[in-house]
Amino acid sequence: MQPTANFTAANLARSLLRRSRQGALATLMTGSGDPYCSLVNVASHYDGSSILLISRLAVHTKNVIADTRVSLMLDERAEGDPLEGSRIMVAGTAEEAGGELRTTLRRRYLNAHPSAESFADFNDFSFFRIRPTGVHLVAGFGRIVDLKPEKILTSLEGAEALLEAEQSAIDHMNADHRDALNLYATQLLGAETADWRCTGCDPDGLDISADKHSALRLDFPRRIVAPAELRVVLKELAEKARAATRH
Repeated sequence: MQPTANFTAANLARSLLRRSRQGALATLMTGSGDPYCSLVNVASHYDGSSILLISRLAVHTKNVIADTRVSLMLDERAEGDPLEGSRIMVAGTAEEAGGELRTTLRRRYLNAHPSAESFADFNDFSFFRIRPTGVHLVAGFGRIVDLKPEKILTSLEGAEALLEAEQSAIDHMNADHRDALNLYATQLLGAETADWRCTGCDPDGLDISADKHSALRLDFPRRIVAPAELRVVLKELAEKARAATRH
């Protein structure tokens, strides 16, 4: 489990939404309505809702087009007994994205899954965003909580400037501050040294990844809504991480 100083059910659910790169997607079979489950890669929107890139040739996509109701299981992929790790089941509706939203989902998905660029624009592939209607969290024995979407999704109110500058901030961090990203991962999040790169940011935190299997979430100490605030908080966190190396 990614360490957190202040555990709450909502914080853990948010972290799982941001860190998950694969999940089990449950849809309803066209015609019969029978349950159908498949493995999918996922990324996250600015607000934390899940993004899918799926082909219309796949059974699950045909199911979604006929009935948008879905559920998505995300888990920590922890070593040992997987039932001892935390997981969430997100229930909601899968909406196909077009126009500006598709551009946003495409960019954020490819930041998380760069290899998907080779097929992301094929005619049969579409981006979908799952809008949650409810979340069921299992965080261990006796720690089972149902959460409303507003408790786990990030508010984007007033953050337009930050979201517009997100990709330039990602590119800057990856080009000039890989040392800081490694410090965040190792000193603040308890991870191993690796080639950590930034994959996203939003008002509540920074997403970093070392490979397709390792993703971390760095929560900000306060909500930010502007690029200047982002620079300040990332500098503060880097200083905190450097100080940790001296103790």
